[in-house]
Amino acid sequence: MTTMTRPRPYQSYVYGYPHKTAYRPLADQPLLSDLWAREPTDALSLYAHIPFCEYRCGFCNLFTRIGAPDDLTLRYLDALERQAIAVRAALGDRPVRFAAAAFGGGTPTYLTAGELTRLCDIAEHRMGVDLRAVPLSVETSPTTATADRLAVLAERGTTRISIGVQSFVDSEAKAAVRPQRRGEVEAALQRIRSARIPVLNIDLIYGIEGQTEDTWRSSLRAALAWQPEELYLYPLYVRPLTGLGKLAGAADEEWDEQRLRLYRAGRDLLLGHGYEQASMRMFRRLDAPSAGSGDYACQTDGMIGLGSGARSYTAGLHYSFDYAVAPREVRGIIDCYTGTTDFGRAEVGRRIDEDEARRRHLLQSLLQAEGMDVGDYRARFGAHPSAHFATELDEFAALGWLDPDAEPALLRLTPEGLAYSDALGPRLFSPAVRAAMAAYEVK
Repeated sequence: MTTMTRPRPYQSYVYGYPHKTAYRPLADQPLLSDLWAREPTDALSLYAHIPFCEYRCGFCNLFTRIGAPDDLTLRYLDALERQAIAVRAALGDRPVRFAAAAFGGGTPTYLTAGELTRLCDIAEHRMGVDLRAVPLSVETSPTTATADRLAVLAERGTTRISIGVQSFVDSEAKAAVRPQRRGEVEAALQRIRSARIPVLNIDLIYGIEGQTEDTWRSSLRAALAWQPEELYLYPLYVRPLTGLGKLAGAADEEWDEQRLRLYRAGRDLLLGHGYEQASMRMFRRLDAPSAGSGDYACQTDGMIGLGSGARSYTAGLHYSFDYAVAPREVRGIIDCYTGTTDFGRAEVGRRIDEDEARRRHLLQSLLQAEGMDVGDYRARFGAHPSAHFATELDEFAALGWLDPDAEPALLRLTPEGLAYSDALGPRLFSPAVRAAMAAYEVK
């Protein structure tokens, strides 16, 4: 029997499908009112993107810029409010209910306390989101997690705060081009805990230059001292046009093995300290209160994105604004956004046909540790997933990535399958999406 060659474990960080690099300008620029006319609006998700940071980390390829000169944050919020008014009008007069909300970036807490208040007002008064009644997640950083900002977020109903720490070891933070000190991080964590926001998430990164199993465990134990309800463990990726982009040639087998080794060490440590694994990256304390997405399901329900870096999802189209990483390009896109007066059309995006919808459902369900309910898939697409993805599922099974002991109604990954999520996910990309991503001109 021929042994299947195991693919490289770190191919692409899969957090959504199709990937934004598969988006293209839409020739017809459809009206939002037409796009949303037949979409369910009883369990929507709202995402607001704030594209400002104090500095850009060496690994970051998010849509963000350093600083906001003059009155740029004011002009940005003005534009975001204009967009919110246009989007809410496009949803029509029928009842609209939001089941989840999130503020990301960038760093949303780059905004002042007063500006955060206005952001919450836009979500509530312009979009109709009851922030105190739905899960609200907000991202922050050590230097911007100030008491006055956190007080605003707590008062407005924030249920989850996520802070990017990446490493509690100062030399590793420096290697990741992240100018922070452990004392600043610890002080920020104390302020967050004092704000009594129900769920604290701490982001950590493994695979940093100079990182060892001992220093990785040291960071994990430092995080555990704060008893976070959630921990996200991210493998380091080196991407074009980022501060660490010059190291792109370092993505070799030795680095793969280092990251896998650190991942397993981190996973096992957390599982032994009262956490459960929700996905390759996410670990949740067993006694933690839920701060999930309520009854919103990412596979099927619509998402409305506000801001120049946000994406919106309907059943037939995923759309956004232009995307870039290079600072000059990002600044130009933000300037264009703040000058926009008509937000009634979709400008950039990708159509979602039946095949892409099947791929998205399978990918986003299978990468969760709990697995995918085969009955939900069958009810939506009329067949067992093996009828559509026999080759891929046979391959996953041969590699030992599918749990043979799972109930017939459940398609679930093994621990090894979860470890290889960043190889498994891209295997489900369609040829068209792969081609579009390969043809994307990085800017």
